[in-house]
Order: sequence, then structure tokens, then C-alpha cells
Amino acid sequence: MLWLWVVLGVVVLLVVLAVVGYNRLVRLRNEAKTGWANVDVQLERRGDLIPNLVEAVRGYAAHERGVFEEVTKARSALREAATPAAAGEANDILSAALGRLFAVAENYPDLKASANFLSLQDDLTDTEDKISAARRYYNSTVMHYNTGIQSLPWVLVARPLGFREKEFFSAEGDTAVPQVSFTPAT
Repeated sequence: MLWLWVVLGVVVLLVVLAVVGYNRLVRLRNEAKTGWANVDVQLERRGDLIPNLVEAVRGYAAHERGVFEEVTKARSALREAATPAAAGEANDILSAALGRLFAVAENYPDLKASANFLSLQDDLTDTEDKISAARRYYNSTVMHYNTGIQSLPWVLVARPLGFREKEFFSAEGDTAVPQVSFTPAT
């Protein structure tokens, strides 16, 4: 009779452990989803700023059509990115295109002094900071989630319960806020 109580106690303990573990994995998965949503919001904000920035520069440098098209294509690619890896790659391309746009802007002193352009530049810098912070948070939550589903004993139940590894969001070419320096007109 004692062995029956021991077996029953072990079964109850395993069920409680499974419920606690499952809930932990769900919480980690949801934190990772929230982290990605934060990155996505900031990428969307950045994408919304870009047409205004392009129009501000276009008014002064209409003949720089290739740069404008490059920025527009890169922005579209970022909006269409379906995975963190694709978004990271598209983000790198967009950062490079924006760098070329700012290089064009440097050739126009009136543009550099424009309040609208300066405001857009400040907004873009602020958004870059927010993307960086959101990326760090997302990657941290993904690391915790991936570690959780790869660790014993959860690795034994994570895959059968539908938990899969998540991708990190890396922006190799975008590890710092773009530096735009305007030299004073002489």
C-alpha cells in the first residue's frame, strides 16, 4: 500500500512539474513575440519617416534619382521582410542607402540648414536608438526562450508541444546609430 502512495506522489509531482514547465515555456515564447513586436513597431516608424526624408532631400537634389530609388527599394524590402533574419538583412541595406542619401544631402547647404530636414534627421536618429534598444530586448528574450527549450528536462517536452527555436535579429551593418556630420559651409 505504501508503494501505491509513493507512485501516486511521483505522478503528481511530475504533472505539477510539467504544468509549471509548460507555463514557463509559454511565458518565454510570448516575451519573445512581444520583443519582436517592439522591433517591428520601430522598423515601421523608421519606414514611415523615410518618405518625408526623401522628399525633403528631393526638393534640393532632384537630379539624384538613383539614390532616391535605392532608398525606396530598400524601404520596401524592409516592410516585406517576414522573418527576423530577412528584416536584419533588409535593415542593413536600408542603413547603407540612407547613408548615401545623407551624403547627397551634405552637398546642399540650404538643405542642411532646413528645419524640416533637421527635424527629420533627429527623428531618424531617435528611431535608430529605439530600434537598437528593441533589438537588444528581442535578442535577450529569444536567448532565454531558446535556452529554455534546449535545457533539460524541457527539451524532452518542448518539441512535442510545438516549441521551436526563434531567430535572432541581427543587424550587422547597423550596430550603431548612423553618424551624419555636416561640415560648416565656408
